[in-house]
Amino acid sequence: MKFKGRIALVTGGSRGIGKATALKLAYEGATVAVHYSQSAAKAEAVCNQIQALGQKAIPVQADISDREAVNRMVEDITKELGTIELLVNNAGDVGDMEFDELTPEHWDKIVAINLTGPFNVLWAVKPGMIKQQFGRIVNVSSIAALAVRPNQLPYAAAKAGVISLTKSCCGPLAQHNIRINSVAPGAIATDMLSEVSEAMVEQLRSTTPLGRLGEPEEMANVIAFLLSEEASYMTGATVIASGGRILIP
Repeated sequence: MKFKGRIALVTGGSRGIGKATALKLAYEGATVAVHYSQSAAKAEAVCNQIQALGQKAIPVQADISDREAVNRMVEDITKELGTIELLVNNAGDVGDMEFDELTPEHWDKIVAINLTGPFNVLWAVKPGMIKQQFGRIVNVSSIAALAVRPNQLPYAAAKAGVISLTKSCCGPLAQHNIRINSVAPGAIATDMLSEVSEAMVEQLRSTTPLGRLGEPEEMANVIAFLLSEEASYMTGATVIASGGRILIP
């Protein structure tokens, strides 16, 4: 098993890509802290699934845009499980809004969740990783960072920031045997799509060169690869997994 004995934190681990990743890491031997913001029952359900695989898991709650709450969460995980060795910064919120309707308040909210949040979590786990001279980090960005849509201005800007954060941390962390990469998913079949119309879902599907939406498990496979020693010479990179959708103007 690739992650036997490792301790992982997956933010936004109660659903979608985060859930699939938490289960994938557990299947490969990791102990997993499943973070959630509001869905306690869903996080508990994921932990139950992990425990059924024979691995330990705990649900942990925090608003990742709240730095003190994140620090407390990481302290609690460390006390109960040990030093976090694998981090998947997955939690986020699209928050679509038309350009002409965008308010500064909406910008602040979306950027806080999608950029400041990952920074907060990274900065909270970083000292432990440095102390033990080992860490593997994957930040989940989006192809919106690279192929911007007008109704996703703050989300796209924040996710572009996640890619820049990944690149900027690469050098300083490398000297401590900490690798950091990011993944940029395309249109993925998660419950976030329940917030958009079936017509929009069909448009996403039909305009993706592979002719379908991605599955959360497919993203989990990419994330697990980047965390594993199979990607031992990769750091500072962004892997695009979009079914070819990145090519759409």
